[in-house]
Amino acid sequence: MEFRYLPMTEADKKEMLDTIGVSSTDELFSDIPEKVRLKQPLNLKAPVNEADLKKELARMANKNVNLKEYSSFLGAGVYDHFIPSVVDHVISRSEFYTAYTPYQPEISQGELQAIFEFQTMISELTGMPVANSSMYDGGTSLAEAVNLSAAQTRKKKVIVSKAVHPESRAVIETYGKGPNLEIVEIDHVNGRTDLEQLKRELDENTASVVIQYPNFFGQVEPLAEIREILNQQSKTMFIVSSNPLALGYLTPPGEFGADIVVGDTQVFGIPAQFGGPHCGYFATTEKLMRKIPGRLVGQTTDENGIRGFVLTLQAREQHIRRDKATSNICSNQALNALASSVAMSSIGKHGLKKMAELNMQKARYAKQKLIDAGVKVLTEGAFFNEFVIKLPKSVQLVNDALLEKGIIGGYDLATAYPELDGHMLVAVTEIRTKEEIDAFVKEVGDSHV
Repeated sequence: MEFRYLPMTEADKKEMLDTIGVSSTDELFSDIPEKVRLKQPLNLKAPVNEADLKKELARMANKNVNLKEYSSFLGAGVYDHFIPSVVDHVISRSEFYTAYTPYQPEISQGELQAIFEFQTMISELTGMPVANSSMYDGGTSLAEAVNLSAAQTRKKKVIVSKAVHPESRAVIETYGKGPNLEIVEIDHVNGRTDLEQLKRELDENTASVVIQYPNFFGQVEPLAEIREILNQQSKTMFIVSSNPLALGYLTPPGEFGADIVVGDTQVFGIPAQFGGPHCGYFATTEKLMRKIPGRLVGQTTDENGIRGFVLTLQAREQHIRRDKATSNICSNQALNALASSVAMSSIGKHGLKKMAELNMQKARYAKQKLIDAGVKVLTEGAFFNEFVIKLPKSVQLVNDALLEKGIIGGYDLATAYPELDGHMLVAVTEIRTKEEIDAFVKEVGDSHV
């Protein structure tokens, strides 16, 4: 048989047309003006049988560089981390794989519990009392946090560090156009936010200050010092975008007095997969609980005292309470949130800390080896698993040479920061071996010759 799924036959077509009282396909579309109808066949290849199609798709797929055959030192928001095999086994179960929104709690207890566990683990990692059921990705979570801060404080000015991911800053700009927010970006100095400029820009009209921790350059921002600066304006909110894996080792933002902590859980159980989809998280204080975008899953007990789960605090734009909606976000990333939950549960509390430590140790090994090889490393302060190096030639040329050796190089910072031409952001995760790091160092070192 040439087709796995039987195509519609002429008899099928005639039966359907007869049922609706139409004599032909042309009559079915007669209400569509002739001038807008397509006059020629679509420019597509002729159909082939399934076996040939699979071969063609396999040939196309094999043109891609993949992380099974190449070692990657590319981070900048999407990372190559260990994913426990149990993740795919769980999320491939039909009751999870095809689940959408658990509107009916009586038949959705498994899905609701999985989301509840996700919220709980995010709350523990961030040091915040409340977390929502997930969002599209870290960028939209951050933009939602900015809009929430403006609505809560009734102020229009938002200060954003340029050490925040450039794509997240672009999303903030887009989201801020509706409420007419004034987005003020402040510079970075040696890879960390310019605190003196922050002091100058901070005023009584500031709704919030946005900091990334660790920041886009991999460096750890001094959140305690920033919180001290923000205390000058009591109503200004402190928003922190954070890599949740780093929080397995670093002090959580909640302990520094953050009002909202957001980020992306791609680091837990979600492959790089061409840059998405991801899973954003949104954690905040109890004071802001009813302002959270999306919804929460709550835990309760039934009339027999048995634990159960329900959707709660879900003032969403598609519900009967849409006039009170906190956002136009209408969905959560249930499947990816489940993947992250399974990964975190499998790795465990102590394993997560060890995983974070390995990222730090291997990144420091790579940094020292690059210095020994004569490569200029610009990162001097505390950092997690990414650091910046300066190359004597185009990063693109170096990355092309690395690719020929089976290595995916780091991020070309000139892409987002023109003043950093020749600078590469290098990411070293826990799954990079000593041999892979040494090979990377050798090739980058050779680029100086």
